[in-house]
Amino acid sequence: MADPLSIFQVAGRAMSAQLTRMNTTASNLANAGNTAGTAEGAYKSLKPVFRTSFDAASGMSTVDVEKVVTTGEAPTKRYDPSNPLADKDGNIFEAAVDETRELVDMMETARTYQNNVEVMQTAKSLIVDTLKLGR
Repeated sequence: MADPLSIFQVAGRAMSAQLTRMNTTASNLANAGNTAGTAEGAYKSLKPVFRTSFDAASGMSTVDVEKVVTTGEAPTKRYDPSNPLADKDGNIFEAAVDETRELVDMMETARTYQNNVEVMQTAKSLIVDTLKLGR
C-alpha cells in the first residue's frame, strides 16, 4: 500500500505541471495576433514537455515539466507597408497562434487540474475517516 503522503506528492506535481501548461496557454492567447518586423521576432507558441517517472517504492507514477518549447506554425507574413513594424519590403509577421486550439487546451488543463484537486480531497477524506475509526 502506498504511503498517503505520496498520493499528495503525485497530485501536487501533476497540479504544478498543469499550472505550467495553463501559464503557457495564457501566454499564447495573450500574444495571438501580435506582429513583428521579422519572422524571427514574431511570437512563437509555447508548450510544456512532460516527463513521467515511475516510483518503484510506492508503485506510483509522477509527472513533471521537463522543459518548455516553442511550437506551431511559422508566423504569417502580411503586406502592410503602413505598419511602423514593416520591413523594407512592407511586410509584417503575425504570430501564428491557433486560438481555438489554445482555448481547448485551456479547458482540458483546467479539467485535469480539477481532477487532481479531487484526488487530494478524496485522499484527505479517507485519511480523516480512518483516523476517526481509531477513536
